[in-house]
Amino acid sequence: MVAPPGLYTIRIKGQLGATVLSAFPSMVSELKGGETVLTGLLEDRSALFGVLAQIEALGLDLLELRQMRAGPQSPEPGDVRSPDGV
Repeated sequence: MVAPPGLYTIRIKGQLGATVLSAFPSMVSELKGGETVLTGLLEDRSALFGVLAQIEALGLDLLELRQMRAGPQSPEPGDVRSPDGV
């Protein structure tokens, strides 16, 4: 069974430099305190495990892996429904 694509955030200990970040071209990086947060859409489990394998191969300290849930969508212009869908 193939998992659907998902948006993931990955927290890594420390500030990653440009060379290390180049190992994660599909992810957007953000510094938060002494941690680097990578966020990106991963197409399937294989892509997720590939990113995790890169983290391990580079000797990075993985702090957290989280799949983000889709939040409520903003109403389209002209949409008269309330935010709760009624």
